Amino acid sequence: MADTNEKKDPKIKSNRIILNYFIVVVLLGIVAVGIVVRACDTAFVEREKWLTIAEKQKRPDRLVMPSRGNIYSNDGKLMATSVPRYYLYMDFSADCFLEPGSKWNSLDTLLHSQRNGVDSLSVYLSKKLRDRTPAGYKNHILKGLKSKNRQYPLYAGKVSYSDLKEIRKYPFLRLGRFKTGFYSKEMVQRQKPFGSLASRTIGDVYGDIDPKTGLSKGKNGLELQYDSLLRGEAGLSSVRRLGGGWTNVIEVEPVDGMDITTTIDIDIQDIVEKSLVDMLKKIDAASGTAVVMEVKTGEIKGIANLARIRTGVYGETKNHAVADETEPGSTFKVASIMVALDDGVCQPGDTVNTGNGIYMCKGSRMTDHNANKGGYGRISVEQAIWNSSNIGVAKTILKGYDDNPGKFVDGLYRLGLVEDLKLEIPGAGRAKIRRPTDSVHYWSKTTLPWMSFGYETQIPPIYTLAFYNAIANNGKMVRPVFTKEITHNGKTVKRFSSEVIRESICSKPTLEIIKSMLLGVVEEGTGKAVYSDAVRIAGKTGTAQIASGGVYRQAGHQVSFCGYFPADEPEYSCIVVIRQPRIGYPSGGTMAGGVCKSIAEKVYANFVALNVRHMEPDSTAVLLPVPKYGDGREMAYVLDELNIKTDDESGDDPWFTAARQDESDRLVLKSLPIKEGLVPNVTGMGAKDAVYILESKGLKVTVNGLGRVTSQSVAPGTKITKGRTIALTLK
Repeated sequence: MADTNEKKDPKIKSNRIILNYFIVVVLLGIVAVGIVVRACDTAFVEREKWLTIAEKQKRPDRLVMPSRGNIYSNDGKLMATSVPRYYLYMDFSADCFLEPGSKWNSLDTLLHSQRNGVDSLSVYLSKKLRDRTPAGYKNHILKGLKSKNRQYPLYAGKVSYSDLKEIRKYPFLRLGRFKTGFYSKEMVQRQKPFGSLASRTIGDVYGDIDPKTGLSKGKNGLELQYDSLLRGEAGLSSVRRLGGGWTNVIEVEPVDGMDITTTIDIDIQDIVEKSLVDMLKKIDAASGTAVVMEVKTGEIKGIANLARIRTGVYGETKNHAVADETEPGSTFKVASIMVALDDGVCQPGDTVNTGNGIYMCKGSRMTDHNANKGGYGRISVEQAIWNSSNIGVAKTILKGYDDNPGKFVDGLYRLGLVEDLKLEIPGAGRAKIRRPTDSVHYWSKTTLPWMSFGYETQIPPIYTLAFYNAIANNGKMVRPVFTKEITHNGKTVKRFSSEVIRESICSKPTLEIIKSMLLGVVEEGTGKAVYSDAVRIAGKTGTAQIASGGVYRQAGHQVSFCGYFPADEPEYSCIVVIRQPRIGYPSGGTMAGGVCKSIAEKVYANFVALNVRHMEPDSTAVLLPVPKYGDGREMAYVLDELNIKTDDESGDDPWFTAARQDESDRLVLKSLPIKEGLVPNVTGMGAKDAVYILESKGLKVTVNGLGRVTSQSVAPGTKITKGRTIALTLK
């Protein structure tokens, strides 16, 4: 029986396990069905109810502002950056002001508390913000109390974050927003650490926020050109209710803007602007433009556009260098003669009769600038450029193109003068040179001669500069560029390189003739005021009457100079244009050329590296220094580091002498023997080595002077007496 029961027990236990498992499964199934039923009920039947509750637990999404990218100079200096600024407000309809008997009655606190009252607050605000007296601030605050305004401006201006932190600690305001109604609104302000330097080229940003993107937009200059890259992308955040409180949750991270590195060199920019403004003040001109470009690369290193704001005060209001489509005047004569030379119409030595400086051309009166002095008479084509003769250039062009003016215009187009430079400055102008077949602009019988010396064409200054830069660059025309690099989070996104517009604007023989002419302008002609003893400058002066309503002689003059330096191996090209000078006789050489000379001398002194071996020898210069006699190993090491060639004839002695042999660029090293028991010859050594040798022989040494040993009181070769004193003289 016992064995039978033992056999039944496992089966009974197995049945019980199955029963228990079944009960658990049924219960879990009931729970699962309940969950599904409840989920369906929530999702479909009670959907609107729960959506309403969910919306109450969060607030609408808000834009998270990214940081607008910075703009840097070529040498890494910050030229434009975004800085947070804050407006200060009071909410005088907040609950704390509307409950007279409440525990936190800020109205009562503000008016009656001696420690945190309106009087104390007014004193602090007046001392910090300096726009009102303490009494003025008190009246201003009490006026706000009466107005019950929810957005009452405590201060009309903006403050920095550090100032805001300090103001929050002032009497009464230190109680916090919910007890005072004090709050602030943040805005991002664009700042230029270098002030007006290249301000118009760098550009500005609108103060208003774009409602679609929540970002500020570029207004002009590079800020507008690269606005989409600089401004970045706004993120999104929402305020959700969690654990009985509200917390800010970033839904989409903002993407900060990219950084722009310009080609501007701050030091050159400072030189350009200072040189220009000094001349504008001196001659009381209406406005002026100056641009410096690197010849090989086309990089704009400095650009200034200054206009008179009031007497003696100038600022940047318009980018004249790229936007002005004006008649260039006599700087255009170089292009005219270049076309004529290339077409074989003339040679530099050909002569032309300019008469007494007055010429009736096609029924119109043409004059040279020296007509009141009797004119130039018969001069060469080269001299016509030197002396900027309108008649000389016009007669030369008429001789070759009067019957076919279209050929002359084709030649101007061939030079690349009207090529689209694709400038990075929005609103940039274009060069406009009409053709005889142009149906829009009438081609008159006087168009060709007047066009030859810079009228009846419209060319922005930077186009003229690009042309002269091509002359300096051996005929290769490159596009002027303002941007060097675009980076994001320290990584380069795009790097800009030199872009060639024309491989050659003219033939090599023509180019050499033109270069000689431009040098002659400064050294022989109208540009003598530009001549500098410090740096050789080549270029062309220009003086043009400004048309107003189609009439000249009423709106004053525009004077200009365009050239490059150093003339023999050009590094930089430069154009200066000055409009409507009031003081002095309008002169492209004296006025605009004076600015260019100042820029060239200062830039040359600071930035152009000189090879002293190519300069004329100076009688006091030492190109091959002779070292002091002494330790041979140290001497050989130093000479090797300085790349000074040597002929070693020293042998095994540790002490050397060094001497230059004739006019050779090598030093001869010889041994300096030291004999035992005899006073050594230390002449030519430095004090350190001389004292070491003599004291090691048991002598006492006194030293007088600096430099190398020129004499010793005990003659070399004298028998040594221990303890004897030897005096050394150094010079």
